[in-house]
Amino acid sequence: MEVLPDGEVITERANEMKRDEEGKWDDKDFPTRKNKCRAFLDLLLNVTDDEGNKLSHEEIREEVDTFMFEGHDTTAAAVNWSLYLLGSYPEVQKKVDNELEEIFGMFGPLTRKSDRPATLEDLKKLKYLECVIKESLRLFPPVPFFARNLNEDCDVGGYKIVKGSQVIIVPYALHRDPRYFPDPEEFVPERFLPENSKGRHSYAYVPFSAGPRNCIGQKFAIMEEKTILSCILRHFWVESNQKREELGLAGELILRPSNGIWVKLKRRNTDES
Repeated sequence: MEVLPDGEVITERANEMKRDEEGKWDDKDFPTRKNKCRAFLDLLLNVTDDEGNKLSHEEIREEVDTFMFEGHDTTAAAVNWSLYLLGSYPEVQKKVDNELEEIFGMFGPLTRKSDRPATLEDLKKLKYLECVIKESLRLFPPVPFFARNLNEDCDVGGYKIVKGSQVIIVPYALHRDPRYFPDPEEFVPERFLPENSKGRHSYAYVPFSAGPRNCIGQKFAIMEEKTILSCILRHFWVESNQKREELGLAGELILRPSNGIWVKLKRRNTDES
């Protein structure tokens, strides 16, 4: 099977969609696909800006690259931080345990039901685990800062910032505002229960950025994290061996622990060796 370069893949798919629209398929084995769910690339090929112009192939590739980036390195970092925090707060981990047992069944040699893969319905039910993930993203956002160019003058805290300026938003600092997150250094997943999130400023918490330039893969990332964590935590109990000050945070493109994260995984009481 021939593997096409990224640019050729986009061009070839654009040509296929054009033939679909014009009904110019030469082979009857390739019917039009208008009634089927469209792939991510198909959606991007049909996107238009405010002036009705479609994205260029280069812009489409940039969007695909962004989606793949958010679904890989950042998600791995988020899972890493979640495991560290769960290992540091056993009382929170126990609450996650209870939720997992309720959804997947007991962990132990008498049942193997908990070993089954998580379904979409399971992920929807993991409400407390989602709070854990969100609180982990608050304390340790995988993308610790991002930049924006201003297209109009702004007033921020009494300071005028003129149009054309480039501003840096730092979620790591923003998420520690005690007005919105009392005792900001504490790991409290209950902050993100619906009743506790009500009335919170929509821009007080931006691990995926916000507004029209927010992360297009954020829902997918949360689903990935739920799937991975629910699998790990059904098989292992996590214990962290470092204090927060021993991590040595490095705010690069991704927020990483420069000294690594050391956790101990204890196998659950199962009949596995």
